[in-house]
Amino acid sequence: MVLLRDVARIELGSENYELATYMDGKESTGMAIQLASGANALETSRLVKAKVEELSQTFPAGVSYAIPYDTTPFVELSIEAVVHTLIEAIVLVVFVMLLFLHNFRATLIPTLAVPVVLLGTFGIMALLGFTINSLTMLAMVLAIGLLVDDAIVVVENVERLMRDEHLSPREATKKSMGEITGALVGIGIVVSAVFVPMAFFGGSTGEMYKQFAVTIVSAMGLSVLVALIFTPALCATILKAHSESNTGVIGRLARSFGTGFEAAFGRLTSGYLAIVRGATKRIVRMLLIFAVLVGGMVFLYQRTPTSFLPDEDQGAVLVIVELPSGSTAEATEAVLDKVQKYWRSAEADNVSSIFAVRGFSFAGQGQNMGMMFVKLKDWSERTDPQNSVMAIAGRAYGPLLGGIREAIVVPIVPPAVMELGTSNGFSAVLQATAGQSHEDLLAARNMLLGLASQDPRLTAVRPSGVADAPQFRLNIDWAKAGAVGVSAADVGTFMTTVWSSSYINDFLYQGRMKQVVVQGEPSARSVPEDISLWRIKNENGDFVDFSTFSTQEWVYGPQQVNRYDALPSMNIEGSAADGYTSGDAIAVMEELARQLPPGFKLAWTGMSLEEKEAGAGAMLLYGLALSAVFLCLAALYESWTIPISVLLAMPVGILGALIGAQIGNQSNGVYFQVGLLTVVALTGKNGIMIVEFARDRMTALGETALEAAREAARLRFRPILMTSLAFGLGVVPLVLSSGAGAGARQAIGYAVLFGTITGTALAIVFVPVFFVSVMWLFSRRKTAAGAAEASAS
Repeated sequence: MVLLRDVARIELGSENYELATYMDGKESTGMAIQLASGANALETSRLVKAKVEELSQTFPAGVSYAIPYDTTPFVELSIEAVVHTLIEAIVLVVFVMLLFLHNFRATLIPTLAVPVVLLGTFGIMALLGFTINSLTMLAMVLAIGLLVDDAIVVVENVERLMRDEHLSPREATKKSMGEITGALVGIGIVVSAVFVPMAFFGGSTGEMYKQFAVTIVSAMGLSVLVALIFTPALCATILKAHSESNTGVIGRLARSFGTGFEAAFGRLTSGYLAIVRGATKRIVRMLLIFAVLVGGMVFLYQRTPTSFLPDEDQGAVLVIVELPSGSTAEATEAVLDKVQKYWRSAEADNVSSIFAVRGFSFAGQGQNMGMMFVKLKDWSERTDPQNSVMAIAGRAYGPLLGGIREAIVVPIVPPAVMELGTSNGFSAVLQATAGQSHEDLLAARNMLLGLASQDPRLTAVRPSGVADAPQFRLNIDWAKAGAVGVSAADVGTFMTTVWSSSYINDFLYQGRMKQVVVQGEPSARSVPEDISLWRIKNENGDFVDFSTFSTQEWVYGPQQVNRYDALPSMNIEGSAADGYTSGDAIAVMEELARQLPPGFKLAWTGMSLEEKEAGAGAMLLYGLALSAVFLCLAALYESWTIPISVLLAMPVGILGALIGAQIGNQSNGVYFQVGLLTVVALTGKNGIMIVEFARDRMTALGETALEAAREAARLRFRPILMTSLAFGLGVVPLVLSSGAGAGARQAIGYAVLFGTITGTALAIVFVPVFFVSVMWLFSRRKTAAGAAEASAS
């Protein structure tokens, strides 16, 4: 294994791994391989497996190897599933473009933008040192819908000018770019402004945010460049005038389908315009409805449960086994046998292999500790939700935790990120902040565990760490020892020599060098009480009974002393009950901790700490994103009206994302927050497309705000619907995904899909209302200011 030292750290089995049994019951030894910093997990796994297979050719007869626990298949399948989702998203986006444009040439232009932008994005990621992983590939899926939006806007506007004004492709392209260049730049700035603040967050949450931020911002920036440079060139060269493009059988079929589609879409547009006219006539009523929607958004946000990362089926269940202190290794082995029998019988259809270790667990080391790695069958063989790792672990709680009385046996699901903890539940630390004794801290911990065991919102709440155990204490009366001529150095040397051993010197015996080691007779040091049989030499050369100045007793005390933030502490772990999230469990534990005596504090570590920090930073993240959007738009358009009109539309998109979380039983975690910000960017894009056109019409044609808003809504209805539908269908595979990594994909998918629905259906109605309201408010202020200035002069 030395050849792999650059990619992995290898730890061989030691005395802590006293016994390891595989599923067939054969004895074995263990080897743990951990990824080195900067190494690639999949490549390391491939190298390790190849090296082990090479070494196995030289194993003695009857010796074989097995890999009972491997996290890389989950990583590989997760990336593979996201790649499939990416392909499905591209196909759905192309279908939407073909449906709306009913012209293969027009559809081909945005489709060509996809590989160009993706290739450029991969290049930027490589320059910045990012890798292809689940996070970056998920960001690519989200970027697909955004990156084709710009090209769709260009192509749709060129098609509209060719159809309505009978312009040639080159002339239509020139006029189109004059109309929509500002909107394209604004869209790119809005999306970038939403995601850029994410890249500057610290901690593990910031690392996840950074993957999304860099990928999406890179794709969006390249998308704008492609829409401004590459797409217009394609439009001018590939598109044909409408009189030339509908020749032949395929052309006639396309024209027939296009005629029917346009008739239906025309009726839809007329209905939409009627709604916009009614809304802009009843602005006060619409603002009241908007206030109700904002109230609903706030209510749903508060009701949405929180978490850090969604639970993931990584294809394995871990089992922690802990017997009372002082239990023998044989008793621990007997419990492990019982646990193995359960998995072999009750879950035989789902379990692939079992690897048990005696003497070690995540809770500590010792002969009363044990751990089991239960490898499940492939995800393709466990498609039923009842065979997911969460369901399997849930079924095991009763028979293992409650059915085995002689030990604490807890099945746990590995966390989504192994480096942040040992299970998918919560990790708490109870601290003594007022100088309490160990006994006081132990009593407070037991009180908290008792309260947690009675709360139906929690399950498997347990202490983590080595429990207190009987200890032999030797008390030395140093005053008496000094009186009989025995010093502390004499006592130390005596104890070391008799009970351990002392090296004296070497001597030559039959041509070989031997060591002289002095140690007490085994029969005189077999039990602690044998210390009274010994005598120690004092400074006068006389021998004094050791019992003259010493006493002995058995006490009950800690085997290890933990400190957290320099305070005495004890670790507690647990999980949320069915129907509750880790955020609910954290809140419940904090509520129960307030019932403890004064001076005890509950702190958090691992994924629970990350969850607390992520929740505390979520509002800051949203605030920075909205502030960045406002400032960028204000600087770009040198106006307050456009930023305000765009920002007011964003709550309707957030409302849909929260509704999606309720429908999909999702929680407010890191992935949901990424989806929420994506919805904010999409809603802002839709708002800009209407507001920018309305502002230009007011400037160029002298229309009133009301007229400009209505006409901009009509002209931009098709591209908004096209881009939103393309983006929404692009994330449908995320919602419907299953298997490895499905938790993350669904968390993003539900937020983005339902946010896109409300961010489109409601925003296209409210944005004209906001534009008219803001323009009226600012024009009124300008009129009042002008009148005041005139009267003053």
